[in-house]
Amino acid sequence: MKAKEILETLVSFPSVVGTPNAGILAWIRDYLQSHGIGVTILPGPEGDRSNLFATIGPRDVSGYILSGHMDVVPAAESGWTSDPFQLRAEAGRLYGRGATDMKGFLAACLAAAPRLAKAPLRRPIHFAFSYDEEAGCRGVPHMIARLPELCKTPLGAVIGEPSGMRAIRAHKGKAAARLTVNGRSGHSSRPDQGLNAIHAIAGVLAQAATEADRLARGPFEYVFEPPYSSLQIGTLRGGQAVNIIPDSCEAEFEARAISGVDPVVLLAPVRAAAEALTEHGYKVEWQELSAYPALSLAADAPLARLFADLTGCEPLAAVSFGTEAGLFQRAGIDAIICGPGDIGRAHKPDEFICADELFACQAVIEALGARCSA
Repeated sequence: MKAKEILETLVSFPSVVGTPNAGILAWIRDYLQSHGIGVTILPGPEGDRSNLFATIGPRDVSGYILSGHMDVVPAAESGWTSDPFQLRAEAGRLYGRGATDMKGFLAACLAAAPRLAKAPLRRPIHFAFSYDEEAGCRGVPHMIARLPELCKTPLGAVIGEPSGMRAIRAHKGKAAARLTVNGRSGHSSRPDQGLNAIHAIAGVLAQAATEADRLARGPFEYVFEPPYSSLQIGTLRGGQAVNIIPDSCEAEFEARAISGVDPVVLLAPVRAAAEALTEHGYKVEWQELSAYPALSLAADAPLARLFADLTGCEPLAAVSFGTEAGLFQRAGIDAIICGPGDIGRAHKPDEFICADELFACQAVIEALGARCSA
């Protein structure tokens, strides 16, 4: 099958983040197995979602991982001019949810698979397809934990997020958390008889804003925009009516960290301010939503030099968005970002990828196969 046909099939599966993925998983498994490629399904703890790992070539030597996620963000936003889960081709563009982020990369991998399967690979190429990346890289850690039993330590992992097929060496880390504060309701005329959850959380919000201002003063890493770690309050919900003491309030926080900084640690002062509310009778719940480390690959790393050769251009130093790459690097595997499409088209109505971008990605994957056969 050609990459365009494969993409059409992949887009037809509404594999929205946080939902079961048995359909797309089974199709990819059956496709790879039809070409004699060994596949391992790795169920996640949720019970209705799984990762997929496949190996082409020998298992007893180190090779390369091609990593991508099977999930997509929801397509409920207005502005779509066609069914988001039915690929539409027009003037060289292929429209559909996930076409760029990142089923286009999966399609290019799968289109290259038959040729790779017939090649005399001396080093293996592995496909590592994950679930729930869009919820903060929740699926891939379970697969990374199983890698020692699946393959010899890889030489590198290529995360195929949309980068215009120009490799990228770094991104920030991220952590997100939800805070819920519960107080005691009552009539607003008797505030002395209640515990106002919104009043209580205000101090936590002030602490978050203070931390955000402090982080903007450095330390700095100038490959990023902005060149410092950041923290923000992303959502705030609470209260029922102006004459009711609000007994519950919820806020979500996000931190993004430069290299060498743990994003979870950036949220620690906010969490401490929240937990101090228990001393005043409030119930507090702090829930970590997601966390992944920064990626930082040296310019002279073998993986960076390899992709400079394969793509014909020097890797970019850094991007602002995050990926699963930092998790591979934390596991001791060099990682780099390189995939088809433009991140600016992702998470929007009429998301698209260009057909020639698919073919360019497939060509680079097949060139990697040729290197692994030399």
